[in-house]
Amino acid sequence: MTGKQHPFLLHQGLALLLAALALYALSTGPYPLAVGEILRFLAVSCGFGDMPAERQALLYNLLVEIRLPRVLAAMLIGAALAVSGAAFQGVFQNPLVSPNLLGVLSGAAFGAALGILVGGSWLLIQTSAFSCGIAAVVAALFIARSFGQGSLLLLILGGIISGALFSALLSVVKYTADQENQLPEIVIWLMGSLSGARLRDVLWLCVPVVTLITLLCALSRWLDALAMGDDEARALGVPVALTRYGVIGCATLLCAITVSLAGMIGWIGLFIPHVARLLTGPGHTSLLPASALLGAAFLLLADLAARCFTTQEIPIGIITELFGIPVFLLVLRHVRRGWNA
Repeated sequence: MTGKQHPFLLHQGLALLLAALALYALSTGPYPLAVGEILRFLAVSCGFGDMPAERQALLYNLLVEIRLPRVLAAMLIGAALAVSGAAFQGVFQNPLVSPNLLGVLSGAAFGAALGILVGGSWLLIQTSAFSCGIAAVVAALFIARSFGQGSLLLLILGGIISGALFSALLSVVKYTADQENQLPEIVIWLMGSLSGARLRDVLWLCVPVVTLITLLCALSRWLDALAMGDDEARALGVPVALTRYGVIGCATLLCAITVSLAGMIGWIGLFIPHVARLLTGPGHTSLLPASALLGAAFLLLADLAARCFTTQEIPIGIITELFGIPVFLLVLRHVRRGWNA
C-alpha cells in the first residue's frame, strides 16, 4: 500500500504528523510544558474540568498569546509556499520552478524595505510588501504580453526582468537607508522571522490563505490536463489561458501574503513539492494537499530549530536554506521518477 495508491490515507497520516508536531511545538520553548498539561488546559478552556486560576492565566499567556500565533503562522506560511511552488511547477512543467519565478518575492522585499525606509508602521510595511509583490508579477505578465501571446517562455523572461528590476530597486533602498537603524532592520526582515506574528493577524490571514489553497486544489484536474500540452487540454474542454493565469494569480497572492507576514522564506516552494510528488505521483489532486501538509510540517520544524538551537533566535530564512539545500539534494536524483510516476 503506497501513498500513490491510497492518497486519502497518506493525507490522513500527514495530517496526524502535523498535529503531533504542532502539539510538540506548543510544549517546547524556554519554559517547557508537558503535553498532558496542554491537553488539560484545552479541556478546561472547553468547559471540562478545572484548573487553578493563576495557572490557567499563565498557560493562556504562554500558549495562546505567545506560542500559538507562531505555530499557526508557520503552518499557514509553509502550506502556502509549498502549494504555490507545486502550482507554479505544474503550470510551467518545470521541476526547477519556484514561487519567485515571476518576481513576487523580489517585489515584496522591495516593498517592505521601502516601508521601513519611510519609517512606516508594521501594517504599512506589510501592505507595501504585499502590494509590490503583486506589482512585480503584473509587470512580468505585462512584459510577456507586450512581446507576444504570453507563452511560457515569455512569461519566464518577463519574470526574470521584473525580478531583476525590483532587486535593483531594493539595492537602491538599502543604499539610501540609514546604516545605524534602517539598514539592519531591512536586512533582518529579509532573513525572515515569525517572531512578530500576532494571533489577530494570523487568524485574519487564515481566510485568504485557506481560500486560495482550496481554489488551487479545485483547479488540480485542469493542471493535470495542462501537463499533456495546450492542444490536448483544449481538446478536453479546459480553458488553457484562464487556468494558467488563474493558477498564477492564486499562487502569487499566496506568496505575497506570506512575505508580508514573515519576510523572505526560501526553498520551501522549490523542494517540498518534489518530496510530495515522490509520495503521491504527479497528479495534482493528491499532490497539492500533500504539499500543503508537508510544507506546514517543515516550516514548523524550522521554526522550532530557529528558536531552540541557541539562546538568541535565528532568522527562519537561514534555517530553511540550511535544511532545504541538503533535503533538495537528497530528492534530486529521484525528481524524474516523481514526475513520470
